[in-house]
Amino acid sequence: MEKLLSLCRHPVPLVPVLNRVTLVSQRFSHSTEQQSGIVRKARKYLLNRFAQFVKGYEKFLEKNFPSAANVYRVFLFGTRDFYKDMRQYLSLARSVRSKGKGVKFLNRKELEIYYRMPGEMIRVAPVLLMSTLPFANYVVFPLAYMYPKTLLSSHFWTLQQKTEFAIIDLRKRLFNNRPVFRCLQERLRSIKGQELFQDWARILSLLGSGVHPEVEEVIKCTPLFEGEPYHISTIYNNHVNGLLRMHGMHMGFSRRRRLEDRALIIHEMDLAMAREGISGMALDELKWACFLRGLNPINMKTEDMVAWLTKWTKISIKLESKSLSLLLHCPILLAYNHPTNWVLIH
Repeated sequence: MEKLLSLCRHPVPLVPVLNRVTLVSQRFSHSTEQQSGIVRKARKYLLNRFAQFVKGYEKFLEKNFPSAANVYRVFLFGTRDFYKDMRQYLSLARSVRSKGKGVKFLNRKELEIYYRMPGEMIRVAPVLLMSTLPFANYVVFPLAYMYPKTLLSSHFWTLQQKTEFAIIDLRKRLFNNRPVFRCLQERLRSIKGQELFQDWARILSLLGSGVHPEVEEVIKCTPLFEGEPYHISTIYNNHVNGLLRMHGMHMGFSRRRRLEDRALIIHEMDLAMAREGISGMALDELKWACFLRGLNPINMKTEDMVAWLTKWTKISIKLESKSLSLLLHCPILLAYNHPTNWVLIH
């Protein structure tokens, strides 16, 4: 509370100052060619003065209000990183639309930004917009600091918060694994007598007994997800709802299309990981990749995360657009009985 009171008494005027600098820069940029040299000098002068102001203000807070200084850094670095990723996302979105090739030409990091940023921008937009109003930062910044998971994007979170929030989200998703598994079991009898009946029945039996099938066994059953009974267009509504919740998606409009889009972007991430090498990923990147795919990586060794993601990608690279429904079920097929997941829900 003392931290928040300090912040309220000495609000962080970061966004208004940025707005003033941007506005002045925009006005100068519309000058004539004869004034272009003056514009560049003025812009450089303004940015230098702003940098000096930020540096001096940070020192002032550190000396007189150390708690408020910590909050200030959160918003300073968070705003910088958010703006950087937002610009890259907008550039990627334009490229995706103009080239007409979808997301296939993006590398892994670009795909992750393209996947994450729409949700991040929606979450943080109210805070950034309200902070531009007169005196609003007296209320907005303390509230955002108190409820970072709801009001701020991951750019403003500490490493500890990123882990805590990822665990909270995954725990909610894991409670939907069993309903989806039951939906898979219910449709088993619809393929009785078909060639893959025994193979699929064995996989479901293994999952029910506490172990996971081999990658080759899962790939062999891919045709079951290309049409009846497990293609996205043929599964029942309660199965669709379970998949949405299992992947942390809302239950609103265009549910099946959004599931297809989610499967497609994860598939492209998998292909990029396979191309660029999973073993070369940083530790935080490995953890994020596991969380996204339904596995709790906390307390896992790096080599174990690499091995699990390798299994996942071996399945993913064998899939085509018509069989991507299988990818949506891989959190069940590869992580349903994983010990680190059971820790979260038992």
